[in-house]
Amino acid sequence: MRYRLYVDESGDHTYKLLDDVSRRYLALTGIAIESDYYRTEFQPQLEALKQIHFPHSPDDPVVLHREEIRYRKGHFGVLVDPSRNLAWENAFLEYIRLARFRLFTVVLDKKAHRERYGDAAIHPYHLLLTLLLERYRGYLMYVNGTGDVLAEARGGKEDMALKDAYRKLWQGGTYYISSQEFQKVLTSRELKVKRKEQNIGGLQVTDLLAYPAKQYILESRGKVPLSGATFSAKLAQVFKGKFDLIGQKLLE
Repeated sequence: MRYRLYVDESGDHTYKLLDDVSRRYLALTGIAIESDYYRTEFQPQLEALKQIHFPHSPDDPVVLHREEIRYRKGHFGVLVDPSRNLAWENAFLEYIRLARFRLFTVVLDKKAHRERYGDAAIHPYHLLLTLLLERYRGYLMYVNGTGDVLAEARGGKEDMALKDAYRKLWQGGTYYISSQEFQKVLTSRELKVKRKEQNIGGLQVTDLLAYPAKQYILESRGKVPLSGATFSAKLAQVFKGKFDLIGQKLLE
């Protein structure tokens, strides 16, 4: 079977203000979805869900974005109504509960990493991409599948650097996995990069899960306080069963 890994980040890739817990940790999350299921069920069901809660013209689709939902911007202004917000949250939680995907998240403690390696520290985003793809490769081997990778666009130079990091991995492998082993399961030598504004369901869902997944890992390891009964905490309870055991990692 063919799969695609949809990738998004939570946090920033700089080594600035690392004493601030909100800036200290960078996470990269990917959801692996089988292609036929994505086409026939995952994306259409997501579009139907959005149409129910945020009615819109198909010519001007609503694109789910965590920050806009959180601050009730644009189409999401209707969520200031507590009853509509609760209905949306419950519907999305049920969608995630029933959706068939495998979730991978790797988290980097940038402060500990910088203190350990100094100026030799690898670019955080590229390090996490390597770790994420090692796990994705393992999953594809396990399910006897092949697949490619689609990441959210971040900007011209950053996208080119990320594509270059992926290309080097595909051509040269990593310390643990050879290029031949990657090429057996990764169908493209190029990383695909697109914007969520192109209404790509996989990227939208990954955007909504990236922060809760990071927090779930940090909370479970005692790095940050428990978040309580927030929507992110509710999401974590729903999707934690979709975590592959090798798909969770905190790197320090």
